[in-house]
Amino acid sequence: MPERRARRELPAVTVYRSSPPPHDPGEATSLLPPLQRKRRIRRRRVLAGALGLTVLLLLATVILVSVYTDAGFSPDGTSPASTANGAVPANVRDGGPVIDLTEGGGLKTYEMPARTIALTFDDGPDPQWTPKILDVLAKHHAPATFFVVGSQVARHPGLAERIAREGHELGGHTFTHPDLAELPEWRREMENSQTQLAIADATGGATRLMRPPYSSFADALTDKDWQTVQAVGAQGYLTVLDTMDSEDWKRPGADAIVRNLTPKGTAGQIVLLHDAGGDRSQTVAALDRLIPQLQKRGFRFSTVSAAIGGQVNPPATDDAVWRGRALVGTIRVADAVLAVLWVLLITAGGLIVIRTLILFAFAWRHSRHRRGPDWSWGLPVTSPVTIVVPAYNEEKTIGPAVRSLALSAHPGVEVLVVDDGSTDGTAAAVRQLKLGNVRVVSIPNGGKANALNAGVALSRNDLIVMVDADTVVEPDAIHRLVQPFADPKVGAVAGNVKVANRRGLIGKWQHIEYVIGFNLDRRLYDTFGCIPTIPGALGAFRRAALTGAGGLSTDTLAEDTDLTLAIHQDGWRVVYEETARAYTEAPATMKQLWRQRYRWSYGTMQSMWKHRGAVKARPALIFVALFSVLLPLLAPLVDLMAVYGLLFLDREITIIGWVTMLVVQVLTAVLAFRLDREPLRPLWSLPLQQIVYRQVMYLVLLHSALAAVTGRRLKWQTIHRTGDLSSAPVPGR
Repeated sequence: MPERRARRELPAVTVYRSSPPPHDPGEATSLLPPLQRKRRIRRRRVLAGALGLTVLLLLATVILVSVYTDAGFSPDGTSPASTANGAVPANVRDGGPVIDLTEGGGLKTYEMPARTIALTFDDGPDPQWTPKILDVLAKHHAPATFFVVGSQVARHPGLAERIAREGHELGGHTFTHPDLAELPEWRREMENSQTQLAIADATGGATRLMRPPYSSFADALTDKDWQTVQAVGAQGYLTVLDTMDSEDWKRPGADAIVRNLTPKGTAGQIVLLHDAGGDRSQTVAALDRLIPQLQKRGFRFSTVSAAIGGQVNPPATDDAVWRGRALVGTIRVADAVLAVLWVLLITAGGLIVIRTLILFAFAWRHSRHRRGPDWSWGLPVTSPVTIVVPAYNEEKTIGPAVRSLALSAHPGVEVLVVDDGSTDGTAAAVRQLKLGNVRVVSIPNGGKANALNAGVALSRNDLIVMVDADTVVEPDAIHRLVQPFADPKVGAVAGNVKVANRRGLIGKWQHIEYVIGFNLDRRLYDTFGCIPTIPGALGAFRRAALTGAGGLSTDTLAEDTDLTLAIHQDGWRVVYEETARAYTEAPATMKQLWRQRYRWSYGTMQSMWKHRGAVKARPALIFVALFSVLLPLLAPLVDLMAVYGLLFLDREITIIGWVTMLVVQVLTAVLAFRLDREPLRPLWSLPLQQIVYRQVMYLVLLHSALAAVTGRRLKWQTIHRTGDLSSAPVPGR
């Protein structure tokens, strides 16, 4: 027998032949007055709900901010537009590249002085290319004008500050780089004002220069472009176009860029380049050659404002600086949270892949090993067995359950039904069976753990099987379940529990979940010797293991996980016998399912916390933490980011990624069903399960986690029984 800690005796149990008035199952005794207790519970529920709502709203806000700053809501200027330009004044089409509509509705245009070049850079600042361009400008002592995107300034304020500090000037290029002609007036104003705030935060200054995205030469303005220029002028900005386009965005090579920007005469020019938006190595190389060539020809380099003789970068107001800090802070928080979400998504994907690979490698090996001709637990175990069945208001299911247990093929089976203060005809239904190897005892209602402890205390044998009152077993299930006890190191055995009521869609989904999420995982856990839970529906124990672990505790709502971890800590082996099959009634409605899984999730977290210091149970705790808590908590990100990708990223890549995850789930399901020798027909509902059922399980786990964080205590959640055991081998039906 394994070495154990100091033995703890099972708790004392008082057995009554007739039950006193029952109370609500699982209701904890409290010294608080009922009204005060209800108020405290209500406050905790409100706190948990408020915390959950706050988290969801924060997440939604973060995603919206990130989507906005990444131009997810903005037209990109690639759609075909009308070329009509009849509304554009002739003196604008034929005038200079700087358009001034700021003075009382008057119209002025400015041209560059002869032999004057204004180098202008769009779409930055960029952390890779802007510093290299600034280095080239400093090398040749050439000032320039940078038309910056506000969201990029918010993300890289140090670069904007360097631009201003080194004598260059900044102009606005909107906040998210949209096609301003396609935006309503309020969005145009917001794009420009937010850019001003970002510049104010980074440099302490403001700008009156503005270059609309997707703009070009003055003679190429269309009617829609002219409307944008007018709107920009009404906001107090000078519109700066260009006269020479490097076309560096095409990456034609440094030689071509130099040719595109080399004036044929001596006229002044505003030349267009880019310091962001892709690989700008050709731009950097071309700039290093262009500047000295033009300087040798007698051209001088100037900012736009210096060339036209204006002051366009005044200091920002204190109000603008503070508002800029708030805006930039919001963007940084959003970016940081979104970055964390991507990291968590990668983590979730990694866990899914690792889990799948491990399952395929070890679960398949486990099955082949167990089915091999030489496999045996040892000499056949024929010792008598006591089957303890806790029952609270199980009148509809107790009859078939007890009958299947009493007629088990194993010799010497004793069935002990512990009626836990039922208010219906549970005890009478058992007595009506008139089976000689079945006993019924009644105790005051005290919860499932207390009922099981009572059954263990009253049992007559050293091998004890625990079966739920809504569970039907196959004739040889009990005999197969106890065979691992041929190994004296085995202290507990988990059976193979299946869903009996599979007719409805919810039943099919739970059937898939049981086969994949429970039984397939148990093969894996069994391989590593760290099964975390002996299912309450079908599990076997040595009396010595139960006694050493102190019996079933009422400290948690997952008494089966709590007990299993305690048995691990006592040094016993816990194994899985997949051929011992039982069929249990699963919740038939979404409400009942929520209540059951809420209790399971909360109880699992309680058990993990209770046994967090248990060294010998640590492998089981690690598996539970990774694959039963962390992975389900992170898995919603797969669907959340899939929706995000469909709306705002590359749809094709997003669909491929999501379908790949679905294929992984399907392959895992096929493996699980094959190993369990189940027909594959229910798997037609697997895609729908991933979309609907999985989201409900996410919410359940999140709700449980929030309840645990806020310190809310739950009571036992009973579910309504229908008596539907349609897929179970019910004796005598």
